[in-house]
Amino acid sequence: MHPSTHLKPEWVNIIREAVPAAEKAGMLQPSQLALVHEQGWFKFLVPQVYGGLQLSLPDMVRLEESLAWANGSLGWVVTLCAGAGWFGGFLSPQVAPHIFAHPALCLAGSGAATGTATITDGGYLISGHWKYASGVHHATHLTANCIIKQGEETVLNDDGSTLILPFIFDRKDVTLISAWKFMGMMGTGSDAYEVRDLFVEDNRCFKIDPGNAAIAGPLYQYPFMQLAEATLAANISGMAVHFTDLCATIFDEKPENKYLTTNRRTIIKQLHEKLTGQLNAARLEFYSAVDASWQGALMGKATQLQEIGQSSRKLARIARECVDELFPYCGLQAANPDTELNQVWRDLHTASQHSLLVFEE
Repeated sequence: MHPSTHLKPEWVNIIREAVPAAEKAGMLQPSQLALVHEQGWFKFLVPQVYGGLQLSLPDMVRLEESLAWANGSLGWVVTLCAGAGWFGGFLSPQVAPHIFAHPALCLAGSGAATGTATITDGGYLISGHWKYASGVHHATHLTANCIIKQGEETVLNDDGSTLILPFIFDRKDVTLISAWKFMGMMGTGSDAYEVRDLFVEDNRCFKIDPGNAAIAGPLYQYPFMQLAEATLAANISGMAVHFTDLCATIFDEKPENKYLTTNRRTIIKQLHEKLTGQLNAARLEFYSAVDASWQGALMGKATQLQEIGQSSRKLARIARECVDELFPYCGLQAANPDTELNQVWRDLHTASQHSLLVFEE
């Protein structure tokens, strides 16, 4: 199904009307955020017991593709911040209710282990710098991975590897740093943040592992890697569908171009039809894997996990290839940074640089 089927037209209008201002400001706009909070999109994966939606994987992934189709930056921010909300299934029940009670709840963060947490009485002393936290300007709380230290010594796991654990901070304890200077996803506000010698209590540390889930249910037993692969692939897919939609409108126009003969128009439209078909075939394969994997999770089985990774990376590749094959036929507006077409192209080519989806093997 086309991504538009999951969104009301008025929602799409609100999202897209604010895109130029979001690009200029480098973050989502108040009208967009009001819609996000009204619909609870930052709470896709937050446990119901804490006021979240606790969506199934198939429902969430389809909605995230739809939001990325509406606008890449908004879809990406919702996806990353909703993904951080999934950590609510692993947070201590002592601290989680307080965190998720915030009326403008938004969790942002980074998966990079670029901080240290030194064990001290009652908690940890944390210092670190983390880059590219999408939605950080709207965050009420931030998560961060840290290398665990005991004095000057790095704490090791049983297998000899470095122990790395995530923590959750209050926004007031974090310093933001301008860092997002890339050609696309300009509305995500994916800036950096840091803390210096910040004390956090033990209950602000958690472990992402099914055995450590504090909330029952298949959502918090589902593997994090496949969850991440599927949600990121859905975003890239949504942007690609948006691009092909815009191409259809352009190819139906009749500009005065003596080189664009009737035969060449036919060739372009046939190419568009072929590539759109390839993209939709990859989407269908992807959603089949997502649905099958979730059915396995409902039965307490880890199934179709390899297929999730393969279909996610395949979808990301085909999305890029289809967009790039259509790009030369779109004229100069495709190269004009002020056009919607170029903005979608920039967003897709920035988001698709994510290392999770670059290699198919």
